Amino acid sequence: MQRDGTTYVAFFQLSNAESFINSLKGFIKFVKSRMDRNLYLVMDQVESVLNKSFAELDLFQENTSDYVWKFVKNLHNRPYETTMEAFSKLADIWLYKEPVKRPVEEAVADLLNRSLTIDSQPPISVSVGSGDEYEVIGVGTDLPPRPPCPRGAPLTLEQWEKSKDSEGRITNPEAVKEIIFRGGISPSLRFEVWKFLLNYYPWNSTNKERAYLQNEKTDEYFRMKLQWRSFTPEQENRFSDYKERKSLIEKDVNRTDRTHPYYAGDNNPHLEQLTHILMTYVMYNFDLGYVQGMSDLLSPILFLMDSEVDAFWCFVGFMDKLSSNFDIDQAGMKAQLCQLYTLLCTTEPQLAYYLNRHDSGNMFFCFRWLLVLFKREFNAIDIMKLWEILWTDLPCKNFHLLFCAAILDTEKNILIENNYGFTEILKHINDLSLHIELPWTLSKAEGIYYQLMGAADQLPDSVRAIIGLERLHKTLINNSINGGEASGNNSQSGTITNGSRRNSSTSGSVKLGENEVSFERGLDLSYM
Repeated sequence: MQRDGTTYVAFFQLSNAESFINSLKGFIKFVKSRMDRNLYLVMDQVESVLNKSFAELDLFQENTSDYVWKFVKNLHNRPYETTMEAFSKLADIWLYKEPVKRPVEEAVADLLNRSLTIDSQPPISVSVGSGDEYEVIGVGTDLPPRPPCPRGAPLTLEQWEKSKDSEGRITNPEAVKEIIFRGGISPSLRFEVWKFLLNYYPWNSTNKERAYLQNEKTDEYFRMKLQWRSFTPEQENRFSDYKERKSLIEKDVNRTDRTHPYYAGDNNPHLEQLTHILMTYVMYNFDLGYVQGMSDLLSPILFLMDSEVDAFWCFVGFMDKLSSNFDIDQAGMKAQLCQLYTLLCTTEPQLAYYLNRHDSGNMFFCFRWLLVLFKREFNAIDIMKLWEILWTDLPCKNFHLLFCAAILDTEKNILIENNYGFTEILKHINDLSLHIELPWTLSKAEGIYYQLMGAADQLPDSVRAIIGLERLHKTLINNSINGGEASGNNSQSGTITNGSRRNSSTSGSVKLGENEVSFERGLDLSYM
């Protein structure tokens, strides 16, 4: 469909993409992107700018539009030679023709400013959060080449049994975590190993100690479950907070992973188990209670454990890692989004520059990724593998931010070459769901980590804190870059360890601007 509403049904009767492209040439002018062989750039806007410039110069005998089209096409294919030819023609006309309408030197400057920046790159700079906006602080860090980081095989039963001593203790937890980080866990072992990764079982516990602990945890779970199960309807009516949370849990459970065979169908008993676990968690941690998104985090755990008690205590361990994501003032989420932007300023400065120029430097379009730790971006098999890798805290505790950076690195050319704004970026990122290649993205994220480590001495303190390095106490902009520095260190921000739904006392140091409308849009769209 053209802009005037004219449609061409015949396009959809063509036999292949090549014939479609050839037919399209009769209607619009476009060139193939140099960065993506599957992307074609429509040149209407570029042509109109150059048309105006050339027409004002009144230089050429031939049709101006034809020359502009030829110039644009050649500029992409042979930028150096085309520029020299343009200078040559301009020089000839300057010397041998009558004066043009505008001073030639002014016209030439205007022409070059407009045309030669068609495919130019923005200035590479590093930015950090500073008050209400992001502030450019200097030239980007020169990172070494990104090394290849091949994935490995998952943890096997033989490796797992060899890691135990005669009484069942895990003798070298770090070696086990390294294997898990490299390749995940064999599906048959997840039921047992996840309990260690989620702090249900201590790594140094014996078989007898774990059996005793499980009995204790079982009793504790059913005591807490009995507390809310014994409420009378009259009590619930007088307990508004409890009643609201119960209603929200019931609504969310009814739409959680209903296409998965484990939760499919009406009157599914596993949905009731989901509800019971989440309601018991409300009694376990009433300050945090229940927030939309928690059912997404519990669902794969219950599917794997197939036990209320085991699933509950593993969920407790998971929430201990992610509780800051659900702060009522969103301070924990804002801090992570700020860290992600700070990271991009070093790893992908061109993309960071572009996002900031297109109302997306706040990184709100990544909100869903971080809130439920990519649960909605991968299928049931891949999300289990990704989570167990992230739970190892290797190679650093913020590896999930490097994973975000790796996805954005893959999508960078599409976002920039299509000139996406805030709404288009948000839609494009949401549409990536179930279309992200997990092994490749993990390898890229690890490569980014080693790139940063290779330039560790040159990194600003905000980036060093994100990847787990000690600060060098460098002053980047005066002594008040709370937005980037404070958010770069979770322990100092005061928001990560606080599981309360109350406002964080230090949330005032984490600011992502005053565009709260955009932030709310990000919240609403994340659940569509």
